[in-house]
Amino acid sequence: MTEPMTAHRIMPFLMVLVLVSIGAFAQSNSTSRPTAPAAAADKQAGQKTVGEKPREGSGAVHSDSSYVIGANDVLAINVWKEPDISRSVPVRSDGKISLPLVGELQASGQTPQQLEQEITKRLQSYISEPEVTVIVTDSKSQKVNILGMVARPGAYLLTSSTTVLDAIAMAGGFKDFAKQKSIYVLRQAPDGTQKRVAFNYKEVIKGKNPEQNIPLQAGDTVVVP
Repeated sequence: MTEPMTAHRIMPFLMVLVLVSIGAFAQSNSTSRPTAPAAAADKQAGQKTVGEKPREGSGAVHSDSSYVIGANDVLAINVWKEPDISRSVPVRSDGKISLPLVGELQASGQTPQQLEQEITKRLQSYISEPEVTVIVTDSKSQKVNILGMVARPGAYLLTSSTTVLDAIAMAGGFKDFAKQKSIYVLRQAPDGTQKRVAFNYKEVIKGKNPEQNIPLQAGDTVVVP
């Protein structure tokens, strides 16, 4: 009777020892080396910090090749590994900006990519293979004003395809008693004079005189009496 009793008591003790040993081995193995996903993440992080150039503003206006810089826009200019040159600068009323080593240059009328090329060209005399990024962080030049009997009068960001109908829609449509046949666009001419362009909403939506639905330009004002 004594032998079966002894075996019965020893077996649970041996099972506990086996489980404890397996747990200790698994813990030491997990702490000694990272798991495959963790190692891959560490490798990827190391690659970014060692050799990768920053990709700032990949989704900003910089990616729009059709955007034309104008006065009062704010530009973030980054020269890779040159913090003393990199900075945020406003475009002055004369259309120019100033940068260390670069001096003054014309920004208004250029796209961000064109301005990058101009800055790069000027820096080549001082920096070996300069990498320049230009991002429009605040677009203040490409705006139109929508005033009068609309739901939300104010200034709106202009795109290359914004028409008078688009502007009215952006402003939330008409208020009651708006004179939809007497809308007009005020446009500043290069010589400083102001031009008035008529827009009859009733006719345009019926397909009559569609040429009245002109593409808007920066600085235009749409007036809804």
